[in-house]
Amino acid sequence: MSAFSSPRNEEVACVRAFNRFYTRQIGLLEEVLLKSPFSLSEARVLFDLAQRDGQSAAELGRELGLDAGYLSRMLKKFEERGLVQRQAQADDARQSAIVLTEAGRQAFAGLDEASNREIGVMLDRLPAEQRETLVTSMMTIMRLLGEGGEPKVPYILRPLQTGDVGWITHRQGLLYAQEYGWDETYEALVAEILAGFVKSYNPKKERAWVAERNGEVVGSIFAVHQSDDVAKLRLLYVEPAARGLGIGQRLVDECIAFSRSRGYKTLTLWTNDILVAARRIYQTAGFKLVKEERHTSFGKDLVGQIWNLEL
Repeated sequence: MSAFSSPRNEEVACVRAFNRFYTRQIGLLEEVLLKSPFSLSEARVLFDLAQRDGQSAAELGRELGLDAGYLSRMLKKFEERGLVQRQAQADDARQSAIVLTEAGRQAFAGLDEASNREIGVMLDRLPAEQRETLVTSMMTIMRLLGEGGEPKVPYILRPLQTGDVGWITHRQGLLYAQEYGWDETYEALVAEILAGFVKSYNPKKERAWVAERNGEVVGSIFAVHQSDDVAKLRLLYVEPAARGLGIGQRLVDECIAFSRSRGYKTLTLWTNDILVAARRIYQTAGFKLVKEERHTSFGKDLVGQIWNLEL
């Protein structure tokens, strides 16, 4: 049989059955999405703008495959509701860039949180092994059907699994040695922090997120209970090959959203001033520098910093 023979009737029927099942499963047949004021198409537009602000209407339409007239009416409706505004593009004043307003970002944040919550409830019914099978299968579908063989979503976030603690310790030790010349005492610190997290893990107050791409760990972050009012962000890192995909910012955003949902009043973190990329992410997320102190650690003279975010 040829590798590119025509699909059999039962194969077509199976795909159609899956489509019907999945649209019911995630509520796509409902008039509005996630009990919000937005339809599925409107939510997709808000999501795309939140990921890549400043696109033109033409770029947005091409990316989402939406009819130009339909998209134009939708954007006009968003403007009237104060969710988006148009700005002249720096490289072409004839083109308008579509930018989310603060109200638009709040609307997206509500949708994003509701979506995460609903999917979380759905996945919570499955044991960890079955969740991994499900997510891997979804990545396979996107890889096989996506353009260029790569899924539109270049990574997933998942909970901590067996083997992650050793791997994250290993990778952080190597990366910080290669990029900043830190010695093995930093790797020992990472191992100590992660061992403590696992041994005293409180699922109501703490959480770990691991970024995975094509089956490989490419980043992680941890929210750790410090007191009833304070959570601590720890051990943010992203693999060099996966930088530029927005993983670092996404991990921090997840940590912030979780800390708020658990009633913490402050999210704090400790870092060093030479970690410029990480500090930029923290600043973008709204963290404020509250303290600096020189210290000698990991074989280097460093400037330690404490940053806080009031939740």
